[in-house]
Amino acid sequence: MPRDAKIQAQLKKFGASVRRERISRGITQEKLAELVDLNIRTIQKIEAGKINVLVTTAMRIQRALDCAWGRLVS
Repeated sequence: MPRDAKIQAQLKKFGASVRRERISRGITQEKLAELVDLNIRTIQKIEAGKINVLVTTAMRIQRALDCAWGRLVS
């Protein structure tokens, strides 16, 4: 698998994990966006695996969802 394809696959996996954890906690995309100080469109793009996420942003999401880091990245 080419490097870009591997990165894209990881972004999609991270986004799916964010979505799964958000839904399991009953948090809307709008509320998550508010909690991590991002706009809702950015949350939608993250969950769709369409944008690269800074580590600091990923950490803010992890704290807002109150889940173990390993639940988002593996």
